[in-house]
Amino acid sequence: MNFFNPRFVSFEDAAEIRRFNEKYIRPSDYGAEYMADKAAFYNVYAENLRDPAVQILKEAVLSCGGEMVSNRDVLIHKAERSGVLIMATKKQFKTVIRRLKLQQFGLPQLAKELEALFAETAVRGERVMPYRGGELVFGKKTLVMGILNCTPDSFSDGGKWFDTDRAVEHALEMEADGADIIDIGGESTRPGSDTVSAEEEMARVIPVIEKLRGKLSVPISIDSYKAETAKAALEAGAHIINDVWGFQFDRGEMAAVAAAADCPVILMHNKKEAVYNDFMAELTGFLRRSVAIAEEAGCDRNKIIVDPGFGFGKEMEHNLLVTNKLRELASLGCPVLMAASRKKTVGLVLDAPADRRLLGDAAVTAIAIANGADMIRVHDVKEMVQTAKMADAIVRGTY
Repeated sequence: MNFFNPRFVSFEDAAEIRRFNEKYIRPSDYGAEYMADKAAFYNVYAENLRDPAVQILKEAVLSCGGEMVSNRDVLIHKAERSGVLIMATKKQFKTVIRRLKLQQFGLPQLAKELEALFAETAVRGERVMPYRGGELVFGKKTLVMGILNCTPDSFSDGGKWFDTDRAVEHALEMEADGADIIDIGGESTRPGSDTVSAEEEMARVIPVIEKLRGKLSVPISIDSYKAETAKAALEAGAHIINDVWGFQFDRGEMAAVAAAADCPVILMHNKKEAVYNDFMAELTGFLRRSVAIAEEAGCDRNKIIVDPGFGFGKEMEHNLLVTNKLRELASLGCPVLMAASRKKTVGLVLDAPADRRLLGDAAVTAIAIANGADMIRVHDVKEMVQTAKMADAIVRGTY
C-alpha cells in the first residue's frame, strides 16, 4: 500500500501554485507568496545574443540555480550569435535580470525585455476591454465571435449572406445563438481570391452595419485591412477593427484610424509565403511588431487582441503547431483569438468539405481554449458556444 501517495502535480503559473498551497497545504501568507515564485518554472527562449553576452548570461543563470542552453559554437568562439533557452524559476529570473542590468553587450536591453515579458504575462486573466457603448470581459468565459461574410465568394459560405437583408437576419440569429461579437467582412481572404476595392468592400458591409445599428446588443467588428473601410464602418456603427495584416499592410493608416476611434483592435499574423526558419519565433515577432505599431500610433495597449492567423501564410503543419503551442502567445500580454473555423487544415485532416468540418472545428476550439484562447471566431455559433462552454467548465471551472 502506498501510504504517502506521492504524485506529480502540474501548474500553469505562480497564481495556480499559490491557490494550491492555500487550499491543500495552508502555509503562512508570506510562505505562500514566497514559494509561488520559487516553484513557478519558466522556459524562456531569446534570440540573437552576441558571443560575450552568451557567456555572461550563462554564468548569471547558473550561479542562481537555473539552467541555460546555447549554440555550442558560440561557447568555443566559432559563432558570433546564438539563441538561448533559459530554464529557471520566477525568483531566479528576477536575480538574473538584476545582474544583467549591470552588464554590457546588450544585456541591459535583454533585462528590460525579460522584465516586460514577465509583466505582460502577469496581466493575463480576467480583464475588461471597453468599447463604445459596452465592454468585453475576458477571463470569465471564452468569447464567441460569429462570422458574417457579406461576399459572393467566401470559401465556406460564399453568397449566402451577400444580400443585405439576409445578412442582417443572420447576424441577429447568431446573436440569439449566443455570439458575443458579430464580425462582418466584405472581401474574401481565401487563397486565390480576388481583391476588391475599398469602395466595393464598403458597398457590401456599410448597409449591413447601418441596418444592424440599434438592433444588436453585442458589438460589431469590421473584418478589413483597408483603413478607409474601417473608418467608414466605425462611423456606421461598428465597434472593433479586425485586421488580417495586423496593421502591417499599409504605412500606419489603419493604426491611425484605430487610435482616433479608441476602439479595440484584433491584430492577426499573416505572410504571403509559408516559408519560415523558426515558425513560432517569427509569428510571435510579427505580432509583437503589430502591437508596437498600434501603441506608437496611440492605441490603448489594453484594447489589443492578437490572432495567430490559422490558415494565413501557413501550411497544415504550421496550423497544427500553433494550435498546440498557443500558450506561448501569452508572452504578448494580450487576449488571444483563435479563428480556425472550416479552414483547409481541418478539411485535410478529416478529408471533409467546408460544410462538413463541424466536429473538427469543435476539436480545435476545445484544444485552443485549453491552450489559452480567450476568443474563438466561428461560423457555427450555436454548436461552438456549447463546445466553448464545456471547455470552459474544464479549463476555467466556469459554466
